[in-house]
Amino acid sequence: MRKVIYFMSMSLDGYIESPDKDLAWHQVDDELHRAFNERLAAMGGFLHGRVVHELMADFWPTADQDPANAGPMAEFAVIWRDMPKCVYSRTLQRADWNTTVVHDVVPEEVMALKEQPGGDLALGGAGLAASFAALDLIDEYWVYVHPVLIGRGKPMFPLSDTMTPLRLASTGTFGNGVVELRYERAEKPSAR
Repeated sequence: MRKVIYFMSMSLDGYIESPDKDLAWHQVDDELHRAFNERLAAMGGFLHGRVVHELMADFWPTADQDPANAGPMAEFAVIWRDMPKCVYSRTLQRADWNTTVVHDVVPEEVMALKEQPGGDLALGGAGLAASFAALDLIDEYWVYVHPVLIGRGKPMFPLSDTMTPLRLASTGTFGNGVVELRYERAEKPSAR
């Protein structure tokens, strides 16, 4: 069965974007971009909220046509275009670029997606991830911690009353100081 993997970059203090939605602090050099490409190309689909989808759709569909985006950026443009995508939105009626619009997170529908053949499913966006987590639908967390403190912004993990035990699956480091942390869900401790 395919897994749902929450795949995001965050600052050391836990934010995915600054208050003005700036992402310039992301330290994605060619080495890290190649690693992202390798991991994401093996996926079977992207699951995004509307905001993440629109951010991606504003840039990636034609990014490889700009000579300034040679190398890993151009490679990712092809990966993004070709990958099946589900965008979760109550306001969008349609989306381009191999994208299906889904209006609500329905556990049975997510389980049916997981049962389809193919690679795992990359989940992006803090709000959507919070919805998936509340329904216990996230199997792994792949967090890319960037060596920067941005002070405030949108947290990767919104406040929650749910405890989710995790087990460290692997770690990695990149020359630019980014650390990859991969966690799998662990068994919840039994009540005494």
